[in-house]
Amino acid sequence: MTLQELLNEAIDRGASDIHVMVRRPPMFRINTELLPSRFPVVTGETATVLVREMLGERRYAQFLRKRDMDFATYVKDRARFRVNAHFQRDSIAIAFRAISSQVPNISSLNLPPVVESFVDLPRGLVLVTGETGSGKSTTLAAMIQAMNQRYAKHIITLEDPIEYTLQHDKCLIEQRELGSDVPSFASGLRHVLRQDPDIILVGEMRDLETSSAAITAAETGHLVLSTLHTQSAAQTVERIIDIFPAEQQNQIRAMLANTLQAVITQTLLKRIDYDGMIPAAEVLVCNSAVRACIRENRVFEIPNIIQTNAAMGMITLDQSIKRLFLNGCISRENALAKAKSRDVINQAIGA
Repeated sequence: MTLQELLNEAIDRGASDIHVMVRRPPMFRINTELLPSRFPVVTGETATVLVREMLGERRYAQFLRKRDMDFATYVKDRARFRVNAHFQRDSIAIAFRAISSQVPNISSLNLPPVVESFVDLPRGLVLVTGETGSGKSTTLAAMIQAMNQRYAKHIITLEDPIEYTLQHDKCLIEQRELGSDVPSFASGLRHVLRQDPDIILVGEMRDLETSSAAITAAETGHLVLSTLHTQSAAQTVERIIDIFPAEQQNQIRAMLANTLQAVITQTLLKRIDYDGMIPAAEVLVCNSAVRACIRENRVFEIPNIIQTNAAMGMITLDQSIKRLFLNGCISRENALAKAKSRDVINQAIGA
């Protein structure tokens, strides 16, 4: 089994993920289910060869020291893969996440229509959140691509690793990868304002320094896009504020109230109308009521604001799931499994 054989087989079968583990055959995740590949049981030698081929000798030596490494690989003209190589039970294991070589059109993602309007924002902070594998990177790439087609601006991305390869159109695009181009998100953000950007994409607001720098960049008139691993718009706001020490939180509430433009929280569900996945999405658009809630530490009121502002394009996750079920896209079981309030969904779909 070669690396290219493994990756091509995964692409042909429509796998979203590949798992390689010693003493097991490679496994593919296809439409949420883990299924065996046609390849034989992986040996320690095979796993080593795969990782060395992807990393080269210098980075492979770094991997042996760190015992865990994120990077990317690709099949020419077909797909890129985000890769994590690590050790388990003292043997190498590899997790691949497939990323299409083509950036999708934002209108093809089945997201609420208001999401496309965020592409036209001149400044502020837009966050795409959700669990791992919920399509955050795809949404961000589609937004950047739409901007690239509409405006002549300078876009700088900080990614870990680079996933979608973005091509220049009207925009000038720089993609910087952690490890090879920049040591950390925080370091990249410290210097990015001297690089004359209009739009900044930060792969993840994962710590205090990165979050502070991202909010500051948005406050200084840039459009900043980023992600968090949160499950709702309200939780996203709370998570950002809670990153900061207690004595700074009032200041951060004020800054966030001024800069936050929108939060999109996604989860992917298996379709029943045809093969594939479809996102359910909660969308928060920051109006004066939301800004007051953030500033005055009344974040618990945000879900109610979303429910009562459908005219602005806002939608709760449960409302989104309900629509997908009523449109025949997802099963009742999936709807209930992903819902925040099973009782509300049961009533809505006629349990």
